[in-house]
Amino acid sequence: MNAKTNIHPFVKMHGLGNDFIILDARGSGLEMDAARARILANRQRGVGCDQLIVMRASDTSDIFMEIWNADGSRVGACGNATRCVGRLLLDESGASSVSIQTDAGTLGAVAAGSDISVNMGPAVTNWQDIPLAHEADTIAADYTKGPLSAPGCVNMGNPHAVFFVDDADAIDLERWGGEVETDPFFPERTNVSVVSISDGVIRQRVWERGAGITQACGSAACASVVAATRRGLVDRKATVRLDGGDLSVEWLADGSVQMTGPTSFVFSGEVAL
Repeated sequence: MNAKTNIHPFVKMHGLGNDFIILDARGSGLEMDAARARILANRQRGVGCDQLIVMRASDTSDIFMEIWNADGSRVGACGNATRCVGRLLLDESGASSVSIQTDAGTLGAVAAGSDISVNMGPAVTNWQDIPLAHEADTIAADYTKGPLSAPGCVNMGNPHAVFFVDDADAIDLERWGGEVETDPFFPERTNVSVVSISDGVIRQRVWERGAGITQACGSAACASVVAATRRGLVDRKATVRLDGGDLSVEWLADGSVQMTGPTSFVFSGEVAL
């Protein structure tokens, strides 16, 4: 950081079109808050991103990853961002694996050929910890909003509502995503997915909490495999086809979820804060 001009370098990356501004604060006193995150994430007046990532020093892991949504809200997990940050750290260190501390727990990343594979930690399915407003069956909750009903509810470090529909592409997600996200049934708001399944492939579209419709969401892809497995629709492992491309997801026997997919470098630059 240049103390006089407050210039900070950044990297722009994406995972299947889910894009990030990544700021390295390990050697600086960079401060982040909701207002600053919103400015940077703005696609007309800032750099533009779905989520803003700040990498900070950690006493227990290779880094601590701070995650801010485009609306300035702070969140605990982001699967695609974890893969992108994992790629940066693996390239930087030359190590075979790295650990990334987040508000939701510590995640491990390894190279998988040209892709990055991340263990996203345990899937949480009890209603209190998702959380929901009241006791409900999280396999198929008694909840309806317009054409969407009976979601599978999962917490992957952030809350998810997964709606199974005949045709995910036919749902007006722009119309219904925000209404479900902010419904009182989800007291901490929720990520909203619509999925349809054919030949073992999960077709998924995602409305991200605090960001709106995104090309991909790694934690949502993990939640969809968990929710589909609990319904008997897949057997713990599936290809998840998002608008931005495919992820391979497996709900492991130990309860954690492994996600593998590509990362892409877009550009680097400097921003004056």
